[in-house]
Amino acid sequence: MLRTSIFRRTTASTLLLVSSAVFAFSLDDLSNQDASAGLKAALDKGSVAAVAKLGAENGFLNNDKVKIQLPSLLEKARPILKMSGRGQQLDELVVSMNRAAEQAVPMAKPLLVNAVKSMTVTDAKNILTGGDTSVTDFFKQKTSAPLSVKFLPLVKGVTDKAGLSAKYNSVMGQAQKFGVVSEQEATVEAYVTQRTLDGLYLMIAEEEKAIRQDPIGAGSKIIGKVFGLLK
Repeated sequence: MLRTSIFRRTTASTLLLVSSAVFAFSLDDLSNQDASAGLKAALDKGSVAAVAKLGAENGFLNNDKVKIQLPSLLEKARPILKMSGRGQQLDELVVSMNRAAEQAVPMAKPLLVNAVKSMTVTDAKNILTGGDTSVTDFFKQKTSAPLSVKFLPLVKGVTDKAGLSAKYNSVMGQAQKFGVVSEQEATVEAYVTQRTLDGLYLMIAEEEKAIRQDPIGAGSKIIGKVFGLLK
């Protein structure tokens, strides 16, 4: 009985030590080089995949998660506008807005790449432990303002060609005076630019979540190593 009791205590102690050792292995045990390399690989993979999906033909138009719909004011007025024979114009406006977004998104790639290059070791560890959308939040902080400036002229060029932007801007500009619409909805180019950014960050967030849920499936050893510790 004494031997059995000693054996049980010894075994329990051993298991406790092993268990503690296993759970003690965390992000703190990663080298700065591994943490940065793993995160940069994930950032590159997620942002490139998001840009590729959205920058293709119908990347916005056929994706209900990011498709740019009419602003709420015009959507509410759609039945009346259709009765007045403007239904086709509204449909054309939706198509042109989404085409503009699809053409603008590839311009984001250089800025996203630069954001990755600017990332510090502290940034890396904060992002890794910051929750399911910390990568996306990092990109927003680094790229939102410059991307708005970069997207706007291209979006305006595409929507102007559709011949509908002047009518949109006239209607929404008047509505803004009465506080019915926000500044971002007052012009078609401002509205589309913001919706393009929203769609881009949404898709980056989805790529990030997929990597966090299945780091091994990401196809990169360093991503699997780093993000596997967060599982």
